[in-house]
Amino acid sequence: MWDYTPKEMIERKSLVINPAKTCQPIGAMYAALGIHKCLPHSHGSQGCCSYHRMHLTRHFRDPIMASTSSFTEGASVFGGASNLKSAIKNIFTVYDPDVIAIHTTCLSETIGDDIPTIISQCEIPEGKYVIHANTPSYVGSHITGFSNMVTSMVKYFSKKLGYDNGNVNIIPGFVNPSDMRELKRIMDLMGVKCIMFPDTSGNLDSPLTGKYEMFPKGGTQIPDLIDTGNSMATIALGKFASEAASIELERKCKVPAYTLKMPLGLKATDEFIMLLSKLTGNTIPYELEEERGQLVDIMVDCNHHYHGKTVAIFGDPDIVIALTEFVLSLGMIPKYVLTGTPGEAFESQIKEMLFEAEVDGKVKSYGDLFTLQQWIKNEKVDLIIGNSYGKYLSRAEDIPLVRIGFPILDRPVQTYLPIVGYKGAMRVIEMITNALLDRKDRDDLDQDFELVL
Repeated sequence: MWDYTPKEMIERKSLVINPAKTCQPIGAMYAALGIHKCLPHSHGSQGCCSYHRMHLTRHFRDPIMASTSSFTEGASVFGGASNLKSAIKNIFTVYDPDVIAIHTTCLSETIGDDIPTIISQCEIPEGKYVIHANTPSYVGSHITGFSNMVTSMVKYFSKKLGYDNGNVNIIPGFVNPSDMRELKRIMDLMGVKCIMFPDTSGNLDSPLTGKYEMFPKGGTQIPDLIDTGNSMATIALGKFASEAASIELERKCKVPAYTLKMPLGLKATDEFIMLLSKLTGNTIPYELEEERGQLVDIMVDCNHHYHGKTVAIFGDPDIVIALTEFVLSLGMIPKYVLTGTPGEAFESQIKEMLFEAEVDGKVKSYGDLFTLQQWIKNEKVDLIIGNSYGKYLSRAEDIPLVRIGFPILDRPVQTYLPIVGYKGAMRVIEMITNALLDRKDRDDLDQDFELVL
């Protein structure tokens, strides 16, 4: 059907074709996996839970554990309270997690199940916790679902205990475990004590040991989640996935909140490190200065390969915003920028960047890949950056694709390799440059086909 997309743009208000997002519960489930010994629980049908687990399993190539209220016809008509109470009792008895993180689905939201009341009517073992987030799929996206669950962590756990623990809270956003490891490495180099939440490193990138562990050693510990209320500051990386939780923590425990762009690229990483230095008074170590210098050297060395090339970027808003800023710093032209997540702030931030760079580009939030393909049909670009769903667009329009974002379902290893920080920016440049050079090699005539480029 991608070959039949027309050039003619017709305004659509109630129809999405090839969406550039997925539903809220997937984001909530992923956030919950960032708590140590937490079992995500889907309050809805088995089919919803299976779809969410399958999507995460295919991206991370690791088994995703989650339970479900298993709605049938009875629960769909009379409500799911009985199912949820039975589920909570069975989960603590059979699997013994420290936390059950409940997220709702379209079905339970439409029925109107009152999750806090149901939880209050359950017998919860001492030292165990049940938290929840409302995540109907018919609004928002997986990014808002992630944001809602992280905000619930603050609501349920964070406490102001009257002392300063000397930590900086980091809310990393919807990124891979490798990115969380890279952020923690940067803070280690800076000598900054931090509490990262959620933290899926160690859970979704755990090593193969030959022994199955339902709850790997990774994830944010409960005492640390409680202690977030005593930190000196919270840095939210990404307005869409992380800011709401940081504001909730500021409101609840008076912890100052700072929102930055995802530290993807030179400028955004600079801003992240400078804020860490400002908050703690710690100096920037030579190791990071060296990495920054290497990145700048690579940008200069490779500049002639990508300078002036046009690019279409789509995906999660926090990653797309940071990527747009980065490709502008590389001298590329982000002709089309699109996210499936709703939010006017996305369009305003991108338009401001394009205006300052004097780039004439199209921007859309709550858009779909049908719109992106129509834009490309009317004026082609040299490169597409986005998740695996971009491969259909790439094939139909014969444009190389660089896979960045969520989900990546058709390429391995990427969840182990970061894209944030100076090291991550080097990797992004490598992917962009090599995609363009592979295309050049493919298209060159014999007389232009060179070994050295």
